[in-house]
This record gives sequence, structure tokens and C-alpha cells, in this order.
Amino acid sequence: MAKSVKKYIEENEARFLEEWFSLIRIPSVSADPARKTDMVACAERWKHLLLEAGADEARVMPSSGNPLVYAEKRVGFDAPTVLIYGHYDVMPAEPLDLWKSDPFEPEVRDGHVFARGADDDKGQSMIQLKAFEYMVREGHLRHNVKFILEGEEEIGSPSLNAFLQEHRELLACDVILVSDTSMLAPDLPSLTMGLRGLAYWEIEVTGPNRDLHSGHFGGAVANPINVLCSLLARMTDEDGRITIPGFYDEVEELSEEERRMLSEIPFDEERYKQAIGVRALKGEKGYSTIERNSCRPSFDVCGIWGGYTGEGSKTVLPSKAYAKVSCRLVPHQQHEKISRMFVDYIESIAPDYVQVKVTPMHGGEGYVCPITLPAYKAAEEGFTKAFGRKPLAVRRGGSIPIISDFEKILGTKTVLMGFGLESNAIHSPNENFPLDMFRKGIEAVVEFHESVTL
Repeated sequence: MAKSVKKYIEENEARFLEEWFSLIRIPSVSADPARKTDMVACAERWKHLLLEAGADEARVMPSSGNPLVYAEKRVGFDAPTVLIYGHYDVMPAEPLDLWKSDPFEPEVRDGHVFARGADDDKGQSMIQLKAFEYMVREGHLRHNVKFILEGEEEIGSPSLNAFLQEHRELLACDVILVSDTSMLAPDLPSLTMGLRGLAYWEIEVTGPNRDLHSGHFGGAVANPINVLCSLLARMTDEDGRITIPGFYDEVEELSEEERRMLSEIPFDEERYKQAIGVRALKGEKGYSTIERNSCRPSFDVCGIWGGYTGEGSKTVLPSKAYAKVSCRLVPHQQHEKISRMFVDYIESIAPDYVQVKVTPMHGGEGYVCPITLPAYKAAEEGFTKAFGRKPLAVRRGGSIPIISDFEKILGTKTVLMGFGLESNAIHSPNENFPLDMFRKGIEAVVEFHESVTL
């Protein structure tokens, strides 16, 4: 007689944690070129764990960047296929002095696992692995399962698109399942049915051919930092709208029904402000906070630098100034088109007393999953069984650019079945993942596999 999933988790949890921790201890930071050997080591560890969990085959496959891990379990030639996607790379852990424990030595405190990658995405990918293991070992699996784990998600997945093109037949499937998103609250399950897209650039403004004495030249020569700040300030108007000509041409207005659904999501604005330490909120006029951070585009300066920033003072008029900026996009906005529009606009408003260079970086389209999709309904059932209530359908403000590429290249929809929480502090010091959410996540994914029809 097959064991219940709760019983299976209880009996195997110590092993689950040690396997999870073995991944966390490998500092697979894709942004750090010095971590190349760690990237390979983490990929090899995933290969080993996939085989142990019941995959028929698993292999580490090369790409133009970090390797990918592929695995599959075949139930039958004519059986439908679920492709599970995750990533094994993590964000840098710095600043290290803000961590209460070693970011690459997992520590359990107050029912949470604290470590870099505890949630994003080693913890959530481990949920998928252990649900798969249960289905295989207890003889419940009725469809084929494939896994693809990449090592470059945190740097924009630069190698994955070409990999998908090259291995389209290998990755053929009926639906894609991803656990790399979050829920509204521990007692408020939610399914992400929409994501924003992303466009990202670096701007370089050059004035004089060297740093100048600000007393001798100030007031006579344009300061690149001043000019850069002026350019950036012109990117949005007083109503919070982005000023790039044609930027909103493909932005689809929310229907009254969608706005009604969003308004039903519990949201305490005062608590929201208190949690992030601000006295007031600012955004596009005419939209609620939830609409602004999930369904409307945005523009942000992500970093700015130039001149002297060391200890003490140095009266310098700098030669150069730099900024990194991004736009979150909504479905139907093509990131490459928006990227060109941004470059053209900056060049058109740049004054002739400086030189401005804009370098497009990574980006991707937004995504919407129909809530009528059978696999979405199966995910709903999974959440309902594990959490005791039907999940809300929400759009999230973040981006997973590869999701839209999956649809374009593999012709397949993706179900975003994530178990993260805002309090998990992904990308921040003291990233963590609640053990209770880990257990419930396994239960929910097991129920997805039990009930999905493809």
C-alpha cells in the first residue's frame, strides 16, 4: 500500500534536508567568473540527485555559458510530458557582514532554513525533486517527466535561448512547471498567472577628456553627473508615466473584471509602507499599488556612479558618469523594441556638450497563463489540498524572461507554482525558506501530478 505524502515526507525529511543543504554549500554564483568550477560542481550534484530520485537518465550538458542539467523519466511513448524548469545559480551573498550566519552553510533557526539559495531557487527546485521522487517510488506517476536546470537565470539566462533552439525535440512537452515565484502570505496561497517583462541598459555620459578641478572649470564645462541626472529625471513625468514616445502603444489596459479580481486581493497599504520604511507611496496616477507593481510598466534607476566617492572630499568635475536603468514591461511589449526606443530617445534628448552611449543588456517579454488551462486547474487543486483553501490568481511584478521564450520556442504554456514569501528575503542578506512551506510545497506538487490531465 502506498504511503501518504505526509508520511513519506516525515520519514525522509532528514535526508531531504541534507540533500538540499549539499546544494546550498556549493557557492554557485553565476555573476562571479571565479565560480566557474562551483557552477560545474553544482550541476553535477543535481545530476546525481535526479538519478537517485528516480530519473531514467540525467546528464550535464554544455552551453555557450554555464552547463545545464537535463533529466527524464519515461512512463510511456504515448504518455503526455511535464517539463520541470529550475535554476541552480544564485545571487552573490554580499554584503556578508549583514548575514547572521554563513550564507553558504545552511542553518535552521525558528523553523526556517537560512542560506543563499534556500528559496531562490535551490529550495523551490528541491520541492519539485522530492514530489517527483514520491511519485516514482510510490508508483503513482502516469506521465513522463523531464527536468531542465540552468545556471544563468540570475544573470538573464544568456545561453538558454540558443540551448532551447538546439534541443527543441529533446525538451518537447505538453506543459512546463516552474517553482520560482512567490505567494501572497503563508495563509493566503496564490498562483502566479502573469509576470512582467524586462529591458535593461547601461548609460555612459562623457564630458571632458579627464577629471577637472571643479574650481577652475566648474560653471564653464558641463558636469557629466549633472547631465546624467537631468536625462534620467526626464524619463518619467509628474503623473508617473514613462515619457519615451510610443512606449505605451502595446500596453493593454486592464479590463474591469481584472481590476475587480485584483481589488479582492487582501492588501494593507499602511502595513506595506511600514514594512519597507517609507512614509508615502509613489507611482503612476490612476492605478492602485497592486496594479502599479504587477500590471503596469515601470522605470527605475538601478545604480548610478561617477566622480569621487572615497573618504573625505575631492573637488573634482568628473570626466564620466554611469547609470544602470531598467523598465519592467507588461505582456505585448517586446523588450527588443522597447530597448531600441529607449536608446533612440536618450540620444534625441542628449545635449551636444556631452557624449552619451547606451548599451542594451538583458531583457525578456512578460507572460500570462490562462486560468482555464487544465494544468493551471491541477495546480489550483494542489494548493487547495496542501493549504486548505483555493489559491488566488495574481500577477507578479517580477520577471522570468525565459518563460516567454519557452512559449515561443517550445510552443508550450507554463504553470508558475511557486512557494516563496516576501519575508524569505531572496537576493538579500539572510535569505531563508520556512520548513513548513517546504513540506506543503511537496504536497501541492504531488497533488498536481496526481490530478493533471494533458
